[in-house]
Amino acid sequence: MSPWLSIVGIGEDGVSTLPPAARTLVDTAEIVVGGARHLAMLPAPTNGSTQERVSWSSPLAETIDQVLAMRGRRVAVLATGDPMQFGIGATLSRSLPAEEVTVVPSPSAFALAASRLFWPLDQVTMLSVHGRPMESIVPHIVPDARLIVLTNGAETPHRIAALLTERGFGDSRMVALAHMGGAEEQRIEAPARDWRGDAPDFHTLCIHCVAGADAIWHARTGLPDDAFVHDGKLTKREVRAAALAKLQPHPGARLIDIGAGCGSIAIEWMRAEPNTSAIALEPLTERRAMAAQNAVALGVPDLDLRDARAPEALAELAAPDAIFIGGGISAETIDAAADKLKPGGRLVAHAVLIDSEQQLIAAHDRHGGALARLSVSRAEPVGDVLGWRPSMAVTQWNWRKR
Repeated sequence: MSPWLSIVGIGEDGVSTLPPAARTLVDTAEIVVGGARHLAMLPAPTNGSTQERVSWSSPLAETIDQVLAMRGRRVAVLATGDPMQFGIGATLSRSLPAEEVTVVPSPSAFALAASRLFWPLDQVTMLSVHGRPMESIVPHIVPDARLIVLTNGAETPHRIAALLTERGFGDSRMVALAHMGGAEEQRIEAPARDWRGDAPDFHTLCIHCVAGADAIWHARTGLPDDAFVHDGKLTKREVRAAALAKLQPHPGARLIDIGAGCGSIAIEWMRAEPNTSAIALEPLTERRAMAAQNAVALGVPDLDLRDARAPEALAELAAPDAIFIGGGISAETIDAAADKLKPGGRLVAHAVLIDSEQQLIAAHDRHGGALARLSVSRAEPVGDVLGWRPSMAVTQWNWRKR
């Protein structure tokens, strides 16, 4: 099928500076779809014009469905900047093949902001909290990081400034750039702790993170145990690291965490690589509440927490890239998890008690894979001196589906 949908990025100067081919796509479209701000940039329809103009509705999904129903007509969708960077193009790409679409980008907000601050774009983390939880920036707040953030309105800089200050990053430089490339371009700048400016609704926020002496931040993985709210039943830091090494998170991958507890494995999985996701199965209400609290505090508020048990809950889920079993180990759960995995998927299970360990040994006999015993000792005071206090050993079984 030849392209019927054009997605055209425009800047603050509107359609007047579009390349001729892009302008023709807009002018000859039977239907033009865009935000109210975009549609206002178009010239008034000429006499006899039958071009229909459709404004995005809320929720956005309604208009997406409307656009998909226009297949076969000439449709132009207007976007800000580069439609494929956190834009409507990225959203539509989940529903349409490339053969049906023509994309004409303009300079993105990220490119414009980087040029204003003279920041090399390959050394910048590009984020969006537009329609997304603000807490998702937390994993990126580390010393000397440079962040460019698409915001969700005028209140976003105030909330991010408060978040930075609370975490000991109050000296971070914040710059709000509004209407870049237009006649009303505006720049508001202040340290996070002193932020008082009111940015326009439509702006891009740039942050150069500066850590104070008592700043709170964590590496993407290897979080300390006290970063989590828990009831004592927590996969300890060194053992989590061993599990993540075998689970092998990678961009776009999905994990099912069975018996998730306070969510430590699923949370570190989601922090490890961009665009990862996780479903955490935990039947105990108190632990799901702790996991939810940890997910928000540690910057992965999209963790999918479910009141469910394995193996029953696995039947309705799509095949994941990896599965971790931290609780509720049984032969039925292990075999169901092995069946559910994608080819090449990784399965890791931990056991502390002898009965559970025997289940892992039996799984090794049935499926193969590798067994390891993990034991960590920590130096603790014994009277006036230090001694080694061992934690309970953990048996780990890991297996890759062929």
